[in-house]
Amino acid sequence: MHQPMLAADANAEIREEVRKLCARFPGEYWRKLDAERRYPSDFVAALTEAGYLSVLIPEEYGGSGLGLSAAAAILETIQEEGCNGAACHAQMYIMGAILRHGSDAQKQQYLPGIATGALRLQAFGVTEPTSGTDTTALRTFARREGDEFIVNGQKIWTSRAEHSDLMLLLARTTPRDQVAKKTEGLSVFIVDMREALGNGLTIRPIRTMMNHNSCEVFFDNMRVPAENLIGQLDRGFRVILDGMNAERLLIAAECVGDAKWFTKKSVGYANERQVFGRAIGQNQGVQFPIARAYAQMRAAELMVREGCQKFESGQPCGPEANMAKMLAAEASWAAAEAAVQTHGGFGFAEEYDIERKFRETRLYQVAPISTNLILSYLSEHVLGLPRSY
Repeated sequence: MHQPMLAADANAEIREEVRKLCARFPGEYWRKLDAERRYPSDFVAALTEAGYLSVLIPEEYGGSGLGLSAAAAILETIQEEGCNGAACHAQMYIMGAILRHGSDAQKQQYLPGIATGALRLQAFGVTEPTSGTDTTALRTFARREGDEFIVNGQKIWTSRAEHSDLMLLLARTTPRDQVAKKTEGLSVFIVDMREALGNGLTIRPIRTMMNHNSCEVFFDNMRVPAENLIGQLDRGFRVILDGMNAERLLIAAECVGDAKWFTKKSVGYANERQVFGRAIGQNQGVQFPIARAYAQMRAAELMVREGCQKFESGQPCGPEANMAKMLAAEASWAAAEAAVQTHGGFGFAEEYDIERKFRETRLYQVAPISTNLILSYLSEHVLGLPRSY
């Protein structure tokens, strides 16, 4: 399939090496994991060993010190090759909290271990059953007691909690009715789950339609050292927002990769499959959905690149990050729909991998933020319309 270059790709070498790594983990590997709902430990270990999960960590701490564009290129390529970066993508965007807001001691304590793979920081404790995307309404509370915080509450959809050593946790430290703005009174902590598990921390896996290793986590008088507070007390919402822009851009890159994978599958099958004595790809009814999804992907790809460039240069990138996530998720879903329709009954057969990727990419219409909230954000903060919620 023709893939025009937008410009000289600074990450072309990285993409090629990631392709080589992904070739060691073909569809059969992912199908087996999917059937057994197991975590891709070998795949994550290979990415870690190759240094791909530590590209954003500065060289002084053992990482590559590259920008968000490089991280986006890695995740996009993983998806384009039929693998699943969701098993470990959080490590890339969660680290920003420590990089941008952590103390020197915290950076020294955690970043070198994360860079080598000795420590896994892949769990992000934000969403709660009662608050959903209304983050400021969360109820998990951390109460100061001497040199520790005592945490009580629960989180849901905390993916990879069973496969992470550390968790980034957002908790309320001042009651909502005692702050001037609802975004105040929230704080971010690093939780060492190796110590906390069984000592106030309980993890309960949630079985979902895709193998995403999602969990519900419960805190019952869990103790967190005060030194594990990231940034300022009661000022954690800003810490989380910084990470959310990176998260949306990286997940948008994954969706672009998914869209490329689906489109490649569709084109290949449409050229080969013969019905009524000719290739089905000759029919406009087959061509047009594939072509439209491709156009959507290319537009989303441009928005991802612009968002990453702004992020790397320190410019505000909230609108671009949100639009990139929405447009890329819609493009990957359109490409997925086209792939299933093109393959007909074979689109539902496990051996083609389409039904697996179809389920996986559907998530991004909902997470990490729903399309409706993105539209509300753009309406209010970009277009100047009245707040709708």
